[in-house]
Parts: sequence; structure tokens; C-alpha cells
Amino acid sequence: MLLGIMVVVVAGIVIWMIAIYNKLVGLKFRVGQAWSDVDVQLKRRYDLVPNLVETVKGYASHEKKTLEEVTKARSMAMQVTEPGQKKGEAENFLSSTLKSLFAISESYPDLKANQNFLDLQSTLSKLEEDIQLSRRYYNAVVRDMNIMTEAFPSNLIAGRFGFKRVEYFLLPSESERDVVKVKF
Repeated sequence: MLLGIMVVVVAGIVIWMIAIYNKLVGLKFRVGQAWSDVDVQLKRRYDLVPNLVETVKGYASHEKKTLEEVTKARSMAMQVTEPGQKKGEAENFLSSTLKSLFAISESYPDLKANQNFLDLQSTLSKLEEDIQLSRRYYNAVVRDMNIMTEAFPSNLIAGRFGFKRVEYFLLPSESERDVVKVKF
């Protein structure tokens, strides 16, 4: 009888460990998929930037410094591939240079009236919203993963099998949390 109880208890513990392990594995894959979704949106924005720069260059070629900064910011953002603070900083630098680029358009009525420029602005605005949604989902999945890796008793299983805390994709400061505003 005692042996039967011990077998049931041990089997229960093993089943619990397997369930926790499987949940951690599932969360690990969800984190990877969520980051992939963010990355897709960011790459779409990277692909849009050269077209935007070329369009502005056609109307405001003497704004060379701003155009170079946008190109540099795009390159920097593309080089940081892992989520975390550095990626957030690089993306924020790109967003701030894009804001400068759109501010330039205020001084050039012909540019503001250019249909290609208006289409690019509209597309960028939609992309910024998509990036924000993807980032929120990613951070929600990361939160779930971090709770599992740090909360007792699942942290025992997580530590034993090498599951680690995952970095959020955060914006460095409150002032940089605004989506790029596109004016028509």
C-alpha cells in the first residue's frame, strides 16, 4: 500500500515536471515567433526608408545632413538583430531621424503634394502601428516566459533545463514612446 502511494506521488511529480517543461518549451517557441513578427515589420520599414530618402532627395537635395542621418540610422538599426535595449535604442534613433525627415517636408510644398511621398508617409504610418502591435505581443509573451522562469516552483525546472530570462523590447524613455506622426 505504501509502495502504491509512493508510486502515485512520484508519477504525479514526474507528470508535473513534464507539464512545466512542455509549457516552457512552448513559451520559448512563442517568444521566437513573436520576435520574428517584430522583425518582419522592422524589415518592412527598413525597405521603405530608401524610397522615402530618394523621394525627399528629389525635392530637398540640400538637406543632405538629414538624409545621411536617416540612412545611417537605418543601417544601425539593421545591424542590431537581437531584441533588447540596444535594438530599442537603434529603432528609436531611426524613428527620430524619420521625424526630422517629415519635418523637412513642411518646408517643401511640392514634396508635400507629391503622391509618391504621400503614399510612403501613409505606408510608414501603418507600419509604425504594426510595429507597435508586434512589440506589445512580443513583450507579453516575454513576460509570460519570464514569470515561468523566475516563479517558484517552475523556476526549478527552468533552471535545470537551461531556460533563461528573456529581454523585453523596450523604448528607452517616455518621450520616445510616441509613434511617428505623419501629417498630410
